[in-house]
Amino acid sequence: MGGAPHWRWFVPGRVEIFGKHTDYAGGRSLLAAVPRGIAVIARPRADGLVCLHDVRDGQKIAVDPSREAPPGCRGLHRYVHVVGRRFFLNFPGCELGTDIAIASDLPRAAGLSSSSALVCGVASALAKRGSLTDREEWRTHIRSAASLAWYLGCVENGLDFEGLPGSSGVGTHGGSEDHTAILASRLHHVSQYQFVPVSLLAEVPMPPDWTFVIASSGVQADKADSVLARYNRASNGARALHAIWNARAGAPTPSLAAALASAPDAIDRLQAWLTGADDDRFTAAELAQRLRHFVHEDARVPLATDAVAAADTAAIGRLSSDSQREAHALLGNQIPETMALAASAREAGAFAASSFGAGFGGSVWALAGKADAERVAREWVRAYEATRPAVAPVPWFIARPGPPLTELPAE
Repeated sequence: MGGAPHWRWFVPGRVEIFGKHTDYAGGRSLLAAVPRGIAVIARPRADGLVCLHDVRDGQKIAVDPSREAPPGCRGLHRYVHVVGRRFFLNFPGCELGTDIAIASDLPRAAGLSSSSALVCGVASALAKRGSLTDREEWRTHIRSAASLAWYLGCVENGLDFEGLPGSSGVGTHGGSEDHTAILASRLHHVSQYQFVPVSLLAEVPMPPDWTFVIASSGVQADKADSVLARYNRASNGARALHAIWNARAGAPTPSLAAALASAPDAIDRLQAWLTGADDDRFTAAELAQRLRHFVHEDARVPLATDAVAAADTAAIGRLSSDSQREAHALLGNQIPETMALAASAREAGAFAASSFGAGFGGSVWALAGKADAERVAREWVRAYEATRPAVAPVPWFIARPGPPLTELPAE
């Protein structure tokens, strides 16, 4: 880095407990940070470049935020450039030259939001370097951790944020669930948020004798690369539903969730409008299926929050089974590996389990009693690896809800 770091952060990954593909449509999610993530250190540099060294794999990249991304810009390079370029455009004249080093213990492309954690970590470093929190634009439009999470979601997907226009994103049509969990979760708690805008609905403590066991399916699901088209199709289905509502209802709403909450008969009206809808990407049956999944999954979130608050293992088990089943049958983002991994968690003694994240690979969370978690984890992973030796060894860990992004004191 050319010298001692000036700033340090811990940036966690996250677990999406309930709320599969709901956030970008204004729905609800139940979230927690995990006590694994990315260590970020940074120091200023004078030439305006943002240079990042990934200690884990040795990759080094340099981006110029004042220029458009070069052709073929992908992966780590793409994410760092997207953040730097958006800050360059949204905060004219700011100093962004920064050396950054990162080290992560998150499994990559495993559904734990390693990419959004990278966005939040790079954004934290560049905001510190440019003193962006002191600028009028920041103070006017980014007033809380929740609004910062929404903004960084828009940085990643390229959409406009109030007062801070959009630019090119990483290619995903996602929302701000990941950034919200990373920036605004609470230690030892699960948090229920609604999106568009981001707002906290409830925080409840995790029962003291519950813990997560999180295991990877062994199938990577990079939402900005290997599963981009399939991920965006799920998102675009929700956007198509919202567009149909706004075209027919007479009173446009900011999100699909807001549309469905606008009248007692809103769901029935939207379903009726699907026949003959002008959208060449989806059939009416496909849109009806996407609507059904959103309505059901969104409704499960407050029920799951109540189940956690009451330490109701039976209820959380039923809800997770329903969520997993409909992710396969209605959302269509499951693969045989994630279905098998969720099922084998229950066979090993977990009282609830579900896949999470973008889907099409990634990880599964399971809930077990703290005293039994180690045994459940080992039996679970051993059984899964026995049926799918090609993906072994499977990364796994035991965790309770961790802290949000935290700036650490400089030494």
